[in-house]
This record gives sequence, structure tokens and C-alpha cells, in this order.
Amino acid sequence: MGRKRRSTDDTDGVLVVDKPAGPTSHDIVQTVRRVAGQKRVGHTGTLDPAATGVLVVCLGRATRLVQYLQAGQKTYAAQMVLGVVTSSQDADGEVLARRSAAGLDEQRVCEVLTRFQGEIDQVPPMVSAVRVGGERLHEIARRGEEVERDARRVTIHDLMLDAYDARTDPDHPRVSFLVTCSAGTYVRTLAHDIGEMLGVGASLTSLRRVANGPFGVEDAHDLDTIRAAGESGDLAGLLLSPEAAVARALPTVEVDDPDLALAMAQGKPALSAQGREGTYAVTFGERVLGIYRDRGDRARSELVWTRPEELAPSAPADPPEAEGTRT
Repeated sequence: MGRKRRSTDDTDGVLVVDKPAGPTSHDIVQTVRRVAGQKRVGHTGTLDPAATGVLVVCLGRATRLVQYLQAGQKTYAAQMVLGVVTSSQDADGEVLARRSAAGLDEQRVCEVLTRFQGEIDQVPPMVSAVRVGGERLHEIARRGEEVERDARRVTIHDLMLDAYDARTDPDHPRVSFLVTCSAGTYVRTLAHDIGEMLGVGASLTSLRRVANGPFGVEDAHDLDTIRAAGESGDLAGLLLSPEAAVARALPTVEVDDPDLALAMAQGKPALSAQGREGTYAVTFGERVLGIYRDRGDRARSELVWTRPEELAPSAPADPPEAEGTRT
């Protein structure tokens, strides 16, 4: 009888993956599940199959942190081609129109890019996972249908031209750019809308996520490294602890009163409001007690992380019995 593989369902941590082109984000999650022997695995923001770069994957108890780790800004290195419009707004779709962009230049593109900085409205593309009428848009698109979609407000924090190349095809220049944006931004739609404002149309040709909140490509591991670490039993060495991930992603408030920390671990609203906007982590020593938000005059827990028993001091050992004292 073969030896049963040891379960590693108690593995808690955050794994930053450098996703290659080809697999879906779900495929990456399935790979990590197999490598870690861990059922509870989730990611913090989908990348299209053709896109590469930072995909943050949470294992074990860290899956409870997904909504907090995915809320940060994203930074992408992208390229679009001017004058080519496609059904999917990227290179995978059917070409709907070709127009000459030879009359444009780098200065004109820079001028238009500045107009997209700040808050903008985007209509989700038909190939997205947004639900309309209970059905995902990409499922509707596969039937050859198109439906009305409501625009969504997103924020473009920074948008910078990286390169303008019209040497290979003057009618269809390639434009490389860097964009830092809020969660939920569709870079393919950004490229499409930039092309529309330029009057020639555009479509995305490549996309690489270089940062997801505080996690960058310098933190990321490729799939070969991850598989090798799993085979050698060293996967834990690639993981960030949940505490380290939270400390990177959220502002923190430290408490030093053990009784207050214990009350918070018990889920009691024991901490006064901290005068902060949005969510923040509360720590006690090296432990994250939980994720909180000010509501009225109290800090209210959105997620209690540390269990009360994890704060209880170890019981002191009984002193050795002196000789001659037995009865």
C-alpha cells in the first residue's frame, strides 16, 4: 500500500506568483492547490490568460484576507496598437476596424493620456466577468450577443507614456505605457477609450502586472520555482506570513494592553475609534488582532484574526518537588 500524502491544510500564508501567459488565474490557483496539498486557496485579482505578472495567492486562513489584499492599487506595464479596433479590445478578438494613425505623434498621445488621469467612467468589456442579469458578460459574449452595461467609476492614479514606436508600421504605431489604477480598472478598456479619443481606435497587445498593492514582481516566484519548492517540502519558505502581508497592505494601530488585546480577540468592541478612514489592522506585539473600521465612537471589527487562546500565557511548570517532602 502506498504511503498517504501528508495533508498540509494547515498551511497559512500569502504566495506571490509571477503568472506566465497562457493559464487562467483559476489555473494558477489549481496549481498551487496541488503543490501545497491545500484546499483553501484563492487569489486577489484576476489576470486574463494572455496577461503576465503579479498574482497574489492566499492559502489556508489567509484566504480570509483576500478582500483586504485585493483592494489596493494595481500597476501595469502595457502596450497598445493604434488604429486597430477589436471585438475584445485586445489582440485575441476579431478585428472590427483598421484606420491609419500615421497623422499622430508622441506629443499628441501624451496630451490624450493626461485626460485619463483621475476618476473616469468605464463601461466593462463584454469579455469581462461582470454579471448582468445574473449571467457573466463573457458567457453572453460567447453566444455572439451584446448587452447594455452600466459604466463604473475607477481611478487612474498615474498614466505615463513609456515608448512610442512607429518605425515598423507607421500606420499602426505601438504605444507602451505604465498605469497605476484602482482595483476594478480594465486596462484593455482604457486602451480602447484612449484610441477613441485619438480618433483612430486602439487595442491592447500586451499586459504585465508589475505590482498588486504592496506586492511587486520582486516578491514573485515563477511556477517552476513553486513546483520545485513543493516537491522538496520548502514551499513555506516562499510564503509571506498573513501578519506580514497585512502589515504591508493596511495601515496599522498597535495596542500594548494585554487585557484590551484579549477583549478584542474575543470579539468585544473594546477599542475606541482611531480617527482613521477605511479599514486598518490592529496589532499586539507581532500579532494581528484583526481588521477594524471606525463606526461612531468605537472601532468595530470586520475580521477577528487572533484567537483568545493564542494570547493566553503558557501555564508555568510545577516546581520540582523537594526531597523529603513527600507524605
